[in-house]
Amino acid sequence: MAHSQKTFRQFMLEDQDIDTDLLMLLEDIATACRAVSDHVRNGAFANVLGAANSTNVQGEEQKKLDVIADEEFMRHCANSPRVAALVSEEVDEVHWLKESPQAGDFVVYFDPLDGSSNVDVNLSVGSIFSIMRLSEATLPSDTAVLRPGTEQICAGYAIYGPSTGLVITTGQGVHGFTHESGTGEFRLTHPDMTVPPKTVEYAINSARETFWYEPVRRYIADCVAGKDGPRKEKFNMRWTASMVADVHRILTRGGVFLYPLDSGNETTGGKLRLMYEANPMGMLIEQAGGAASTGTGRILEVQPTTHHQRVSVILGSSEEVAKIETYHRN
Repeated sequence: MAHSQKTFRQFMLEDQDIDTDLLMLLEDIATACRAVSDHVRNGAFANVLGAANSTNVQGEEQKKLDVIADEEFMRHCANSPRVAALVSEEVDEVHWLKESPQAGDFVVYFDPLDGSSNVDVNLSVGSIFSIMRLSEATLPSDTAVLRPGTEQICAGYAIYGPSTGLVITTGQGVHGFTHESGTGEFRLTHPDMTVPPKTVEYAINSARETFWYEPVRRYIADCVAGKDGPRKEKFNMRWTASMVADVHRILTRGGVFLYPLDSGNETTGGKLRLMYEANPMGMLIEQAGGAASTGTGRILEVQPTTHHQRVSVILGSSEEVAKIETYHRN
């Protein structure tokens, strides 16, 4: 059967201005995503569902698939001779692959299995990744990987749902690929993904309402009030407990996602991690015409102080993010 959709490699070579080293790394990441997808789909047969009886550096209970997905990303990303360091949600220390990292070498940040609590109930999960390039030779240290999101050269995620998707930006728009079972190819199915500026859909964990600060509490109350409230619109609420799934919905039909700073997570700086969750998703949303904010400023401009730093996250349709920022200012 003839295909009109370009393969991932064809698209990257023909439509994206990237070098061979980055292309090779992206193909390694795509391979890792294929492997994780296979583990997720066959987890029930391989006895890899459920808890791993361990915790990660965040103090969160790990699923068996968290550990397996981390191993896949570590193994495949290490194939590239230009990768200097790997930063994973599941590992405390920065994993340096080079003793003398050079200018042009890559640092890869990743959450190998986002939303893993959904695996046992067969809902969508995903993997998130971000790539930065070292601007100069450096010594292996934690501070060497602490770069703001504005320095990302690539960001993306895989979503493991009814089909396996790969969504990516290299700073030239956002493009979605779908894994074709049989050939194993990722093919371009969603070119030039965009987030409409307006929306009447929001995603937030409403179980945390007792912890919300007044700006978020007021914003959600005004949305819930519907056409009779100050917004004069009927809003829908969506929440899947998987950032990948919620952001994917926003990239395909619009919306806004909130995991804000609240009284329950303030001591840690928020819930979501800056380097391998908020930054890559922020870059994707911005490249698609949306906005990504902490509530008081642009996520991509936050200067990290640790590689597991957490941050307040509000992202999606630009006009709605701006509206939420006015609630914070007022």
